[in-house]
Amino acid sequence: MSSEHPDLTFRPATEDDHGRVQARLGEWWDDWGDPHATMMRTLMLTRLFFQHFKDTSTIVEDESGELRGFLIGFMSQDDPRAAYIHFVGIDPQLRGTGVGRALYERFFGQARERGGEVVRTITGPQNATSIRFHRSMGFSVSEPQPDYDGPGYDRVCFERVIGR
Repeated sequence: MSSEHPDLTFRPATEDDHGRVQARLGEWWDDWGDPHATMMRTLMLTRLFFQHFKDTSTIVEDESGELRGFLIGFMSQDDPRAAYIHFVGIDPQLRGTGVGRALYERFFGQARERGGEVVRTITGPQNATSIRFHRSMGFSVSEPQPDYDGPGYDRVCFERVIGR
């Protein structure tokens, strides 16, 4: 449970959550009927994240056990001061209620406990909602980085210093 969201439970992810999260990827994003977009999102969130990054990933459920949000994040293997948020999803009915902020604050705490000093993440330059959210959370925002994830896949990079 969260003090700001007493009707929600925030808990570590498990491998069993993979299918539940995958099922929401086509529902929680407006892909304008584009099955390719849903497939691409699904391929970005494979089972390995639920096998190897459970302790720094969080599932949000309501009182009936319904999935209402998630954050998949991990500590960098190469830079012990760095943490990375790979994927976040919030039930559209809960957007703007502070659930995303609560997930991020939880992750910041987990990263600090492990010696993390900085959190990074990315999004597409067309995702104005994500860019606004990250700015509101204190992240610095880069200019679009051309071909960041391959030809035609530009990204905006975010970074927030969280201290120790």
